[in-house]
Amino acid sequence: MISAGDFKNGITLEIDGNVCQIVEFQHVKPGKGAAFVRTKYKNIITGAVLEKSFRPTEKFPQARIERVDMQYLYNDGELYYFMDAETFEQIGLNKEAVGDNLKFVKENEIVKICSHNGNVFAIEPPLFVELKVTETEPGFAGNTAQGATKPATVETGAVINVPLFVNEGDTLKIDTRTGEYLSRV
Repeated sequence: MISAGDFKNGITLEIDGNVCQIVEFQHVKPGKGAAFVRTKYKNIITGAVLEKSFRPTEKFPQARIERVDMQYLYNDGELYYFMDAETFEQIGLNKEAVGDNLKFVKENEIVKICSHNGNVFAIEPPLFVELKVTETEPGFAGNTAQGATKPATVETGAVINVPLFVNEGDTLKIDTRTGEYLSRV
């Protein structure tokens, strides 16, 4: 059990029967009255973000989230297939479960499958990936003071903004959390 006074960002717990993750919290001690904890939390299954205040002594059960490394195999149009590298067990997930998390992931890469009581609710791609640029316009140095960018399509089909000096065929290092270009490889 976790008391509201011990909240930290990223803690996963059960609030009113829902699996929630603390996004933001603030301990408030008003001049008059009892202290309380103002919290913003996200329902992991539905994605809804809620704000609520709790007394610091309120307790909540910690939700057990399983994170399993699995290899992304392929997409057959309807389902995305993943395989556990140790047991070779395969699972198929639909587009709703996968969301937008695979836009920087190539086939055969390892991702983390997050589940609660056997229900998959999220896929965590690797933090950084290296992808080849398949399409981009040539960059022209011109009247730019600094930091000019252009769109580029990488081999997974995702479009990111890159500096003008990046060309087709270059391999880029990309941060999957923000979708930002980091460097050429």
